Amino acid sequence: MEKNEETLRVLRHSTSHIMAQAVQKLFPSAKLAIGPATADGFYYDFDLTDGHAFTTDDLAKIEEEMKNIVKQNLTFEKVYVDDVDKQIKEFMDEGEIYKAELLEEHRNDNPTLYVTRDKDGNAYFNDLCAGPHLPNTSYIKANAFKLLKVAGAYWRGNEKNKMLQRIYATAYWNKEDLDNYLHMIEEAEKRDHRKLGTQLDLFSVREEIGGGLVLWHPNLAVVREEIENYWRSEHRKRGYVIVTTPQLAKSKLWEISGHMDHYKDNMFFIQKDKEDEDQFVVKPMNCPFHILIYQANRHSYRSLPLRMAELGTVYRKEKSGALSGLTRVQGFTQDDAHVFCTPEQLVDEINAIIDFVADTMAIFEMDFEVELSTRPESYVGSLENWDLAEKGLKQAMDSRGMKYDINEGDGAFYGPKIDFKVKDAIGRTWQCATIQLDFNLPARFDIKYQDKDGQLKTPVMLHRVIFGSMERFHGLLIEHYAGAFPTWLAPTQVAIVPISNDKHTDYAEAVYKKMRAVGIRANLDDRSESMNYKIRESLQDKKIPYVCVIGDKEIESGTVSVRARGIGQIGTFPVDEFISIIEKEIETRANNSFAKKTE
Repeated sequence: MEKNEETLRVLRHSTSHIMAQAVQKLFPSAKLAIGPATADGFYYDFDLTDGHAFTTDDLAKIEEEMKNIVKQNLTFEKVYVDDVDKQIKEFMDEGEIYKAELLEEHRNDNPTLYVTRDKDGNAYFNDLCAGPHLPNTSYIKANAFKLLKVAGAYWRGNEKNKMLQRIYATAYWNKEDLDNYLHMIEEAEKRDHRKLGTQLDLFSVREEIGGGLVLWHPNLAVVREEIENYWRSEHRKRGYVIVTTPQLAKSKLWEISGHMDHYKDNMFFIQKDKEDEDQFVVKPMNCPFHILIYQANRHSYRSLPLRMAELGTVYRKEKSGALSGLTRVQGFTQDDAHVFCTPEQLVDEINAIIDFVADTMAIFEMDFEVELSTRPESYVGSLENWDLAEKGLKQAMDSRGMKYDINEGDGAFYGPKIDFKVKDAIGRTWQCATIQLDFNLPARFDIKYQDKDGQLKTPVMLHRVIFGSMERFHGLLIEHYAGAFPTWLAPTQVAIVPISNDKHTDYAEAVYKKMRAVGIRANLDDRSESMNYKIRESLQDKKIPYVCVIGDKEIESGTVSVRARGIGQIGTFPVDEFISIIEKEIETRANNSFAKKTE
C-alpha cells in the first residue's frame, strides 16, 4: 500500500475502530458515537452508561488490548445494510442509540457497516461506517499508535445534547514517525502561548470583560508595537496609504455589502435607543469602509492601483467553547489592506503581495505552503466573475512557478482566495496571510474609475492581510520562539546586574541610562537577590537576550561582562562597543549577534 496522506487517514480510521473494539471489550457499558480520522490522528466519542470516567490508567489498558487485537490479524469487512429498519432495531436493542440515529439520517445513502473478522469468519466488532479501511489489522503496527488524552465532547457538538467522553489518539506507519510526532507534541506543550502568556506576563483574558477579548500586558504590547512599526514603514515603502475607520456602522452598510445575508450570525448588533429605528453593527470587517473612502473621490486608470491599509479592530461572535488564548478570539485587529486596480494590473498586484508575504515571513525565519480556495456553495456574484477571479489568482501563482494546492469550495462568499500556511519552528502550520479577489463588492457599491478611453469601469478589488490578525500572529510568534523573542522584539533586551548593590549600583545605573538613552530596552536589576539567581532568572525564566554583569573589574576598565541567552558567557566589552552591537542587532532584526561567532 502506497504511504501518503490519504492512506494515512485510512490507517488512522481503521485504528479508531480497533480502539472502539478494545473499549467495548474492557468497558461493556460503552456505547459508540463517532470516530473519525483527523489531520494529526483520530478520536472516538463514547457514552459510558455506567457513569465511569476514563482515567490515564484506562488509556494504558485500552492500548494493551488494542495491541492484542492487532496481533489477531483480523480483516475489515464491508457489509451493506439491506434492511435499514431491521438494523436500526438491532442498534436500539443493543443500546447503540447514536448509531441508530446516524443510520436513520443516512438511510438513503447506501449505508454500510464495517466488521472485524478472524480467519474462521467469526465477527468480533461492527460499526456503522462509510470507510474505507485497511484490508486487515496486520497493517497496524503495535508500536506505532498512541492514546493521548480524554476530553468531554457534546454529541453532535451541541451543548444541549449529552456530554460524551472523547479519546484522542494518533497512529503512524512506523514507530519513528510516531516518536517524532510525540516529540513535537511535547515541544508544543512547552511552547503553549497560553502557559507562556502567564509565565512571561504577556496577556490575559478576563471573565469580567468577556471571552475572547484580550488584555495586552506591557511585555506583549512592546512586541506588538515593534511589529506595527515594521508594518507601517513597510506599507509606506510599498506604496500603500494608511487609513482609520469607525468601530460601528448602521446595519444598512452591511446590507449593501451582503454581509447581513451571509454573516449575520457572527455579527454583534447595537440598538442606539428605543426611539431610534437605526440598528448599528459592531464592525466585523474593514472592507466596506475602505470602499467608501475610495468612493469619496473620482479615480482614473492613472490613479490606480490604489493600495489602502489599516490596522482595523473587528469583532465577530464565536461560541465560548471555540475560544482559545490569542488564536481564537472575538475581538481582533487585522492588518487589513484593499487594493483597487484595473484588470490589467491584477497579476502584478497579486505578485507584489506574495513578495510582501515572503519578505515578511523571512524576517521571522518561517516558510509557508500555499492553497487556492475556490467558490463555496453559498456565494454572491456571477459565475463569470468567479471564473475570472480564480483564473487571475492561478495566473499570478503560475507565472512565478509557485506550488499550491486547490482547496475546493473554501473561498469567501464574495471571492476566491490564496491562503498562506506558515510553518513554525517545530513544523506546525498556521493560517496567516491571505489574498482574496473580489468582483462582487465593487459592483454592489457601484464604484468606478475612468479608463483611458474615458469610459467608466468597475475596478477589481483585492482583500489582503500579511499577518492575518495581530492576536493570532502573536500567539504564533510566542510558540515559534518558545517565548524567547529575538532582540528586536524582546520586551526587555538587556538586564544589568550589579554584583554588589552597595559597591556597583552607581556604575550599573550609568550603563542603564546610557542604554535607555539610545532606545535599548534595558532593566537595572538591583534587587537584594544573589547574582547567580538574577542571571538565571533573566536568561532562563524571563528569556531576556542579554545580561550585563558589573563588578569591580568592569568599573575599573569601563566594561560590561556579558552573558547571552542560550549561550552563556560571551566575554567582556567596552560599554559603547556592546551598545553598538545591540543597536546593529536590533536594526537588522538578527536573532543573536553572538550565536554565529560561537558555532
